Amino acid sequence: MGLEEREQQRLAAIEEFRRARRRALVDDLLAWMTGEPDDLLDFEEVHRRIGEQGWAVRGLREIPIEAIVGSVGRYHDFTRHFLPRQHSHETRWANVRAAMGEGKLLPPIDVYELGGVYFVKDGNHRVSVARELGIDHLLAHVTEVPSRVTLTPDVTPDDLIIASEYTKLMEATRLDMVYPELDLRVSAPGAYQLIAGQIEQERHRAALRTETTPTLEEAAVSWYERIYLPAIDLIENRGLLRDFPGRSETDLYVWIARHQQALEASVGWSVDLNAAAADLTRQRGQRPKHIFARARERLVKTFVPEKMRDGPPPGVWRRQRLADERTKQLFHTILVPINGEAESWRALEQAIVVAHRDGGSLYGLHVIPPDHEEPDERTIASIRERFEQRCAEEGLVGKLMVDHGIIARQICARARWADLVVMSLAHPTPDEPFGRLRSGLRDLIQRSPQPVLTVPDDISPLNRGLVAYDGSPRADEALMLAAYLALRDRLSLVVVTAREPNDDLRLTIGRAQAYLEERGIQAGYVIDSHPAAEAILRAANEHRSNLIFIGGYSVRPEVEIVIGSTVDHVLRQSQLPVLICR
Repeated sequence: MGLEEREQQRLAAIEEFRRARRRALVDDLLAWMTGEPDDLLDFEEVHRRIGEQGWAVRGLREIPIEAIVGSVGRYHDFTRHFLPRQHSHETRWANVRAAMGEGKLLPPIDVYELGGVYFVKDGNHRVSVARELGIDHLLAHVTEVPSRVTLTPDVTPDDLIIASEYTKLMEATRLDMVYPELDLRVSAPGAYQLIAGQIEQERHRAALRTETTPTLEEAAVSWYERIYLPAIDLIENRGLLRDFPGRSETDLYVWIARHQQALEASVGWSVDLNAAAADLTRQRGQRPKHIFARARERLVKTFVPEKMRDGPPPGVWRRQRLADERTKQLFHTILVPINGEAESWRALEQAIVVAHRDGGSLYGLHVIPPDHEEPDERTIASIRERFEQRCAEEGLVGKLMVDHGIIARQICARARWADLVVMSLAHPTPDEPFGRLRSGLRDLIQRSPQPVLTVPDDISPLNRGLVAYDGSPRADEALMLAAYLALRDRLSLVVVTAREPNDDLRLTIGRAQAYLEERGIQAGYVIDSHPAAEAILRAANEHRSNLIFIGGYSVRPEVEIVIGSTVDHVLRQSQLPVLICR
């Protein structure tokens, strides 16, 4: 090759370098605008985060250029795609390009292999030119650095943080040694810190159970088997991966755990993982049904007055609680509104009866309305002390929270994370439209996501139930809950239907009878031609019932406000606790 031809190749190589450098400037500008990283990875930083001590020389081999992601000491000189950034590299880059163009055999590059990707120790310009020429592989001297993690060619700084956190967790717990097939992949930093905290909590709980402190490795195994795997079963059974495409099971586990922690901090008591998962899906699930539900909820909040909003559809509470065959404590978390008056303390006494039966925990809620003066701290302290002392006397967990706002709204907000609301019946809903419109009790019954047990003057043992049944979906919920308690607590039942006797009515009560008898429950059945509320109260008196099961409002809020409901009539006249079911 003559001097003139070589000079032409050198000039062409320089022009290629300048084009590559212009592309590097464009890439850097896009990276600045988008916030996406465009740098090579620093080997020393990656090694510090996820590498282990020692290395092994693997010798000469061909490596894929796409898997070269970083450099030793020169990671600022090139972009992630090995485009040159420094004008001062022009001559050297052009010389390498010209040599390759002449077919000269260049020496192999030197690389470190760490986590399945490569970092250039010597040969950055050769890699840069090879990429420009579209070469797929290069000959390299490979030195392997041990690591617990595997990286991919598209690894980002966040991936390195994640890998670093994973490495630290595995070094501390050795879980990957106990479970060789362990898969705890996540897509965001911080997840393994949460897991490490949970393992420490499990270690503390185990120490309390056994009075000996387990090693961190033992606590990690306990966490994995007792906490993590059951949660993964929940994720799989609910099909949550379909709701959050592109995420791993461990991603969802961490998200649910964080959401659970936030909910518990908000409401003041423990929230079931299943409930936290359902709420996270409702708020952030990506399937069309969740997106449409959120859109509908926003429209309702925007255009429908609060008094006219309905609560959850019938059966939501039952499907969440009774459908789980592992449920042993139906009313595990009981919410009791406490205003400091005598009637609210009677509600607490009735709640204690339920809590003893279910081994439940009692949570009082004292709401300060917006138009009331702030009570002094001594008054609140006195209410809290009395509530928690009474619970302690009964050997029950008890805690009082204080909130500000509209009473019914605050109770409904907390009720979402309880299993039952027990409240006094000091102020029944009035029997006229404007009174119903202003009634806080009516708002609570309308929108409470959980059953509400109203308490009159006397405390009941709750062992003889009467079910008001008209065949409606909400009446079905009352029947199903009554049947569950009858089987579990040997509760005696009477079912009453109040309309003129006809074939349809016999079919209605026949449905209730078939449902109960199919479950081996013997009950009494009453058909009464009197108005519904009168028939219910008459049957309760004749059968000496001490608990009434009834469905919530069965018509739209705007209709119920105008015409009233059987529920309100029963509450105004009954001297028995009434369990209002959704």
